[in-house]
Amino acid sequence: MKILIVSTPATGHLNPLLAIGHLLIAEGHEIAFLSGSVLRDRIEGIGARFHAFPADADFDLRDFDTVAPELKTTPPGPEWLRIGMERVFVDSVPAQHQGMQQVLQTFPADAVIGDDMLFGVLPMLLGPRSKRPPILLCGTSILHCCRDDGAPNFVGLPPATTQAQREEYAAIYQEHDRMIYQPVANRLNRTLEKMGIEPLSMTLLDSVVYLADTYLQLTVPSFEFPRDIPRSVHFVGTPPIIPNQVSLPSWARELDGSRKIVLVTQGTAANHNFGLLIAPTLQALADEPDLLVVATAGGRPIEAIPGPIPGNARLAQYLPFEWILPKADVFVTNGGYGSVNQAMSFGVPLVTAGLTEDKADVNARVAWSGVGIDLATNEPAPQPLRDAVRTVLDTPNYRSRASLMAAEFDAMETRSEIVRIVSEIARPATESGSRQIEMAVKRNQRGTRRAQRLAPNSRA
Repeated sequence: MKILIVSTPATGHLNPLLAIGHLLIAEGHEIAFLSGSVLRDRIEGIGARFHAFPADADFDLRDFDTVAPELKTTPPGPEWLRIGMERVFVDSVPAQHQGMQQVLQTFPADAVIGDDMLFGVLPMLLGPRSKRPPILLCGTSILHCCRDDGAPNFVGLPPATTQAQREEYAAIYQEHDRMIYQPVANRLNRTLEKMGIEPLSMTLLDSVVYLADTYLQLTVPSFEFPRDIPRSVHFVGTPPIIPNQVSLPSWARELDGSRKIVLVTQGTAANHNFGLLIAPTLQALADEPDLLVVATAGGRPIEAIPGPIPGNARLAQYLPFEWILPKADVFVTNGGYGSVNQAMSFGVPLVTAGLTEDKADVNARVAWSGVGIDLATNEPAPQPLRDAVRTVLDTPNYRSRASLMAAEFDAMETRSEIVRIVSEIARPATESGSRQIEMAVKRNQRGTRRAQRLAPNSRA
């Protein structure tokens, strides 16, 4: 089969799609990949044919500030989310759509696979089904369709357990609707109108879940808040790590089991300031002789990590996660969705601290599921970090919960399930296939109506 994979040009979105592309190539499928030019080498490294987005969508989202410089001075919160949604995701819709149409002219794909923030698929999803290939989207972040308790996404609110909480969440949602969802909706619908596309009648974040022909949520059910899950959604675990992408560090032999290993990272998106998490973690654990603190800079030079560097710290620009995670006793992270799921799949408990992008909601799930401690801040101080790491290391419940989560990941045949779903959705539209498509369209329509009922005042 011919499959077009399209990724938002950000590492957290690319990594799982690369893993999916890698396993589909191993199954003999032909893969074309559309994303940002800065990611070309990594994409071609798996054997896929690379195509770059047109200039208006050809970003380097390893640093959001390069696309929306005003984010540098905007604190985490509703205004930060609105700016990010408008500038990074909504404004790139026409160019993303143009790029996909250009590739499909010369590469008649049997299916398109994209990530959950690739809103450039909306013109196709809102247009005639007969004029596009099947579209499968991957939840590379939290499942961000509407919640049964009425809470908005990206705020870090756990599931409501009382009527008073539901009323509180409803008020918070209305405020977010005014400050984020409505302005974003207006901007998006103006863009769609210029493209000759009908406006969205549901929230932007709901749309990709309900309108996609199939939606793969890249986690396990126990890590997602309870709700009425749309029929389009399939939990498939976390994609396998592509091995041998990074060499072992020179100090690899020091991880011999004589000391507990604390792994700390700020990922690749929010690592512009190592003073947020890596530096305070190194400081917090500097006087712990039974610990070895391993810090990865997410691609930036290790010299950017502010000193002094304690004697029990080991630094690397990148680390092979398939090597380090089985050795780690606790994972300190700002809450990247992919790395959190990878850690849980190895049974590693967590300490999290991050509020930007989707991190508040990812970290709220860490605390709610019992696999770790969420410090619920973007700039933790050394002492709370030390206390949290020690608590996770010294309290068996966290390791037990992480082990149970790992067992749930292990029980999922992620590789074969992804291959099966992709093969089914890309199957030529025989009479039987046409019937399946017709049923899928009806399910999407029912999902749309349900989303409208649950969020009647929202059009983001």
